[in-house]
Amino acid sequence: MAYTLDETDLQILKTLQKNAKLTTKELADAVHLTPTPVFERQKRLERQGYIKKYVAILDPDKLNQSLLVYCKVKMAQINNAIATAFARQIQRMPEVTECYNTSGSYDYLLKVRATDMKQYQEFVLNKLGVIENVASVESTFVMGEIKQEYALQL
Repeated sequence: MAYTLDETDLQILKTLQKNAKLTTKELADAVHLTPTPVFERQKRLERQGYIKKYVAILDPDKLNQSLLVYCKVKMAQINNAIATAFARQIQRMPEVTECYNTSGSYDYLLKVRATDMKQYQEFVLNKLGVIENVASVESTFVMGEIKQEYALQL
């Protein structure tokens, strides 16, 4: 059964996007309700998949993973079996923090974190480059971060 979000649901989602560590009471105060209905709404939003999970956003510089690379991958050929095998292999690579199947000149866009250029080179040569049907890899190295926003516009 589809549920239409009302203004209170949207306020809860907006507030949690800013700070998911709020207690139920703090969240209730922020949306001007009592804790019980806010708790029930939050649980419903979780059950229905509006809230996928709660995470901590870490500082990659402090964790020695400051090299950020967007990697475009072109496959020599693509079909369901090849795409499934590629996705399975990418899922097992901790360096890849995001992977998207794209249209256009490349088949996949990867977001890769590494400690330095040498580690990235090893990743390309020994992990990505050995995947069957990978035809080419184009890397774009991030020199500076201008904006990083995780919240969706509601």
